[in-house]
Amino acid sequence: MDAPILFTNVRILDGTGTMPYAGSVLVQGRRIAAVGRSTAPIATAGATVIDGAGATLMPGMCEAHTHFSWNDAATLAGIQTMPLEEHVLWCAKVARRYLEAGFTSCVGAACAKPRLDVVIRNAINAGQIPGPRYLAASQEITVPGGLGDETLPHLPFPEFSFGVNVNGADDMRKVVRMFLKYGVDSIKLNLSGDNFVPDAPADTAWMTDAEVAAAMEEVRMRGKRGTAHARSAASIKQALRHGMEVIYHASFTDEHTLDMLEAARERIFVAPGIAILYAMLHEAGPWGITHDKAVAMGYQVEWDAALESLRAMHKRGVRVLPGGDYGFAFTPHCQNARDLEFFVKYLGFTPMEAIRSATLYGGQIMKRGHELGRIEQGCLADLLLVDGDPLANLSILRDPQRMLAVMKDGAFAKSPEIASRRSVAPVYGRAA
Repeated sequence: MDAPILFTNVRILDGTGTMPYAGSVLVQGRRIAAVGRSTAPIATAGATVIDGAGATLMPGMCEAHTHFSWNDAATLAGIQTMPLEEHVLWCAKVARRYLEAGFTSCVGAACAKPRLDVVIRNAINAGQIPGPRYLAASQEITVPGGLGDETLPHLPFPEFSFGVNVNGADDMRKVVRMFLKYGVDSIKLNLSGDNFVPDAPADTAWMTDAEVAAAMEEVRMRGKRGTAHARSAASIKQALRHGMEVIYHASFTDEHTLDMLEAARERIFVAPGIAILYAMLHEAGPWGITHDKAVAMGYQVEWDAALESLRAMHKRGVRVLPGGDYGFAFTPHCQNARDLEFFVKYLGFTPMEAIRSATLYGGQIMKRGHELGRIEQGCLADLLLVDGDPLANLSILRDPQRMLAVMKDGAFAKSPEIASRRSVAPVYGRAA
């Protein structure tokens, strides 16, 4: 068995909302064996000692709306047309980058080809490639004309479509069963439109209740999870009526929708992805989407509605988590922690609430709230050693140089090094 690892002289930000405190954390095997709440280190013979020199030790973060197979292209077609072999390698590379960036858990929110998420999840679990704990998703399931339908009359090949098209409940059942056969953890339905699609704006809804009911019957039969791309109020209500557990975006609401969300708050999660709305309005110019064009596409209206909706959800106790649609050219991978800054700046979160949403709630959306997202005795040792105080400056969580160490399952994914740039460098040794 590997020697225990002892973090000493650290500020412990435990993920529960408790203010940070000086202490020590002992890792034995995959789990946290002890947490000390004083400057005196825990005495453990033979442990590898990591003196954090006052750095912050916090739980690993969770990205709640992950698309490993989005390849930093500017269009859906640019993602979908990457050849399969290169796409697998891309996903493996991105999975490693997420882990090293401090995301020790990720919830898949759709993949670009049928088995990409499943293959990457299985390879991570088998130890073939490094990556976060991962819940694998299906492709986006849509209807003709909806978000994800990229087929053209003169190219009538299903594999050319970003999403899988269905027509009617029987067709839906066939597609859902196919993905469940592949071994996905969740089925993703595109219930609403999206301003990214010219003829299917965000405030519309596209699927019939019969189609959604058929999908959810199959999902429940296999003990899996239903997730929804739902920007419009009608699509959010449809997702809630049919028992879907994760709602992506949730931009447009009314009082009835908010009441339904609040009533279901012990069961559901919302991962809005507001960074892509901001990017489309302010950062997509180099890819041909000027601010004026973004406004004309409807993004300013959606941005304003989303901020109002998400502020209301937060006040009502709905679990709103960071993450969403990173992997486009204007929202490149591994800037995901910017969501925490946006939650504070635009949604009324405190920095502590933003961190709790990425840690404590992250463990819950991973279906492992009893052992993930907190620094407590018995929890799995998914830990970040961060140079600085995230509560004072959340942006350090997206600075690779400030991420001194990343641990998943008690093993270092990014090993600590003595950093001469720090005023007080960590020191390492063996306990007597």
